[in-house]
Amino acid sequence: MLQLPDAGPYCNATTDQIGTCWPRATAGELVERPCPEVFNGIKYNTTRNAYRECLGNGTWASKVNYSQCEPILDDKNREKFVFPECPMPLTPWLALRCEDLNSISQRKYALHYKIALIINYLGHCISIGALIVAFMLFLCLRSIRCLRNIIHWNLITTFILRNVLWFLLQMIDHNIHESNEPWCRCITTIYNYFVVTNFFWMFVEGCYLHTAIVMTYSTDKLRKWVFLFIGWCIPCPIIVAWAIGKLYYENEQCWFGKEPGKYIDYIYQGPVILVLLINFVFLFNIVRILMTKLRASTTSETIQYRKAVKATLVLLPLLGITYMLFFVNPGEDDISQIVFIYFNSFLQSFQGFFVSVFYCFLNGEVRSAARKRWHRWQDHHALRVRVARAMSIPTSPTRISFHSIKQTAAV
Repeated sequence: MLQLPDAGPYCNATTDQIGTCWPRATAGELVERPCPEVFNGIKYNTTRNAYRECLGNGTWASKVNYSQCEPILDDKNREKFVFPECPMPLTPWLALRCEDLNSISQRKYALHYKIALIINYLGHCISIGALIVAFMLFLCLRSIRCLRNIIHWNLITTFILRNVLWFLLQMIDHNIHESNEPWCRCITTIYNYFVVTNFFWMFVEGCYLHTAIVMTYSTDKLRKWVFLFIGWCIPCPIIVAWAIGKLYYENEQCWFGKEPGKYIDYIYQGPVILVLLINFVFLFNIVRILMTKLRASTTSETIQYRKAVKATLVLLPLLGITYMLFFVNPGEDDISQIVFIYFNSFLQSFQGFFVSVFYCFLNGEVRSAARKRWHRWQDHHALRVRVARAMSIPTSPTRISFHSIKQTAAV
């Protein structure tokens, strides 16, 4: 920190990595400088300005706001354009990182990125709609409230909360993101909590299936409060520890930094990765037991393998194994990058929809209970219509109307 005898703390003149010269400024001052004329072979509109804040302790802010700088693109240099500012990630957890977006833009991937963004918004909207319908079905159909379906219900709840918070994060303005507002950090913390609870409820699903199928324990001995504690309570200290680490070591960008070298996020990402690995073991054992049971049956080998494959595919979205496919960007190959962009966007945004379909809409218990509820409503509605119709005969004596009502009720 630099300090003059009378002027107080100030930031010394410096040059950033792009080459922009920032003059000496007093603490708390927001300095503006013209955008660079040329950067990375691209000409920029110098009538626009870049901004950098001199912090109260006399040091420059690490981030420079170049969001107002517009490139002057033509056919020759369009493919060399690099995003001066990275927007909010498509999916904050396991998302396309800032450096990935820049490499994408360098190889004319800006169009693919925009399409992936549309896929993300569309997928999250469809997922939220399907998840809300599934949530209401589990809420209204009291006859199916066994432990297995209660676990499904909680998993669906975490998907709803997670997707809603995802939309809130996308609505945060870039300037708010850079200014690191407290309420913005709070939203990020709540979002990450629901991300962790989402994965822990996937772990609960895998644990329940593994206990029921592989260990052959009676599900009556399993306690609901244990699963509720695992799904909702264990993520709390994990997120609290992460928030404390962010507050003291990476207190910037609404705690949403994705730059290389940021290790605080592993406080919550580490347990999530561990949960996925355990679920992978659960899945392997479940499929192995199912294969053994199917081989012991009288069905043909083809049908046995088909059932095993079907069971595997149904379990994949439930246990979150799809996330394992996209921990790392696949590399520099054009085709693999494009496949990564679209598959990552599609699977991440539509997973809530898949869970709703597999574990609610295609659930035999849910469909049977919903069908019975619908038939009861139809019978009740038809009876009310017949009673109302019998009561509405104006020329009939009271005894005749009563007789009609009695006949209708007998039917």
